Amino acid sequence: MKANVILLLLLPLAARGGQPKAKGPGDYRTVHTAGLNHMAAGNHAEAAAAFQAVLERSPRDAEALFGLAAAAAHAGDLKKAMAAVAQALDAGLPIERFVAGPRGWTRPLVEAAQFQELWRQRGATLVHGPMAGCVTDSGARFWVRTAGEADVQVALSTSPQLDSPILSPAARTSAAKDFTCVVAVDGLKPDTAYHYTVQVGGKAALAAPYPVFRTFPQAGAKARFQVGFGGGAAYYPPTERMWDTILAHKPLAFLFLGDNIYIDAPTKPDIQRYHYYRRQSRPEFRRLAAATAIYAVWDDHDFGTDNCVPGPDVDKPEWKLPVWRLFAENWNNPAYGGGEKQPGCWHDLSIGDVDFILTDSRYYRTNPKQPNPSMLGPAQLQWTLDRLKASKATFKVLANGVPWALGTKPGSLDTWEGYPQEREAIFDCIEQNRIAGVVLLSADRHRSDLWKLERGVGYPLYEFESSRLTNQHVHGKIPAALFSYNEKQSFGLLTFDTTKPDPEVTYEIYSIDGERVHSFTLKKSQLTPKP
Repeated sequence: MKANVILLLLLPLAARGGQPKAKGPGDYRTVHTAGLNHMAAGNHAEAAAAFQAVLERSPRDAEALFGLAAAAAHAGDLKKAMAAVAQALDAGLPIERFVAGPRGWTRPLVEAAQFQELWRQRGATLVHGPMAGCVTDSGARFWVRTAGEADVQVALSTSPQLDSPILSPAARTSAAKDFTCVVAVDGLKPDTAYHYTVQVGGKAALAAPYPVFRTFPQAGAKARFQVGFGGGAAYYPPTERMWDTILAHKPLAFLFLGDNIYIDAPTKPDIQRYHYYRRQSRPEFRRLAAATAIYAVWDDHDFGTDNCVPGPDVDKPEWKLPVWRLFAENWNNPAYGGGEKQPGCWHDLSIGDVDFILTDSRYYRTNPKQPNPSMLGPAQLQWTLDRLKASKATFKVLANGVPWALGTKPGSLDTWEGYPQEREAIFDCIEQNRIAGVVLLSADRHRSDLWKLERGVGYPLYEFESSRLTNQHVHGKIPAALFSYNEKQSFGLLTFDTTKPDPEVTYEIYSIDGERVHSFTLKKSQLTPKP
């Protein structure tokens, strides 16, 4: 699709809250854009020049070295390409990045005899992953990407030495799914720590000490556990340590609520893949994903472009379905909306007696300046209402990619402020059906907030918002919030304790340096309609 058509999908400037803020000169989000666009267009000489320009400013920039190696190999300058590979590896880039690709970009390099020899010395069959997900009280699934098509199994044990392991059924990665697959394991015990390895082609691809994850508490049972959440995770090497900060808290799960990657290229699948690979290759992210159940929904920068309004159709614009399929290849969710007939990224999960409902704020979004605008689309809205009404859990956590509270993004209709009828339909459902224990989560704003939404009936709703996981870019604090933090990158940590006579959920905000900057506790009695 032409660029000018994509621009028509964006909100009018007034609906976006005036002029967009310019990115600072040090913002890493756009450093490689010119080179990536040239690679996607097959302009390899221009790509090499663009990456070389980055290296003149930052000689050890691993991403520019990656791009230069790929572009130089396409241009037939293998000596220059291998020199860039050596420099990239010295700068900390895993060699698996070159095999991951995008494979059309790196094929001339990877197939060269010099690279093949280096790969024999340093390469690994497991290129990305494992990523844990779809965890329950009796099972889990593990996502992986391999160097080539291969059979994959997972071996688990309660022993750190993997004594008497449980061996999963085999799955196979395929080129058709970008060399990924998901391996399912069942028959596990509730609330139990399992050590595991991944076997690729019958050989262990992970060495001791093995990653360890924990199954969820027994379904429906009272429990105490922690879940992390956040958004705003633009790739920036100095802040990738955030994933280790989160892992130090050992949450059972982590919810990515949008702007998880920052792609902004819906018509360019190779650029989309490049951005996924960049994050998936980071050792910090791999450590977190191997030990923590990962769930993800997208927002504008992962799905389309800034503040995009793609309309209500399943297959229009034509990039929607390909973007959705590529998203599904790179995460490990229990569901992706309603599948091929009703695509999206909404899904739900349960931990003990807490239900989580994660919604898709982009796929079916219509223009908020038109009559009866919709953020979720009718099918997803009905699904959301049905899930709320059916839940018997102590707490129901309703998560969305953009803020629920009014005034979080002054002058903009991109949040729920632009969709008041649909927002009210959800809140009316909660109040008319006397649904207790609802907590709101969101992302989008580059800060961590606490909001109280006063209601005329029922009970006040509380919103926990966090969306500056790794971003350099910052959004200002809003005085109307009960609390707001934007000094450093941060994430939200939820502690549920439903074993207490009056069950509690505590929202804590932690900085990238592990500092607890705020804590707020809600009791179930505060989220219960009055008789």
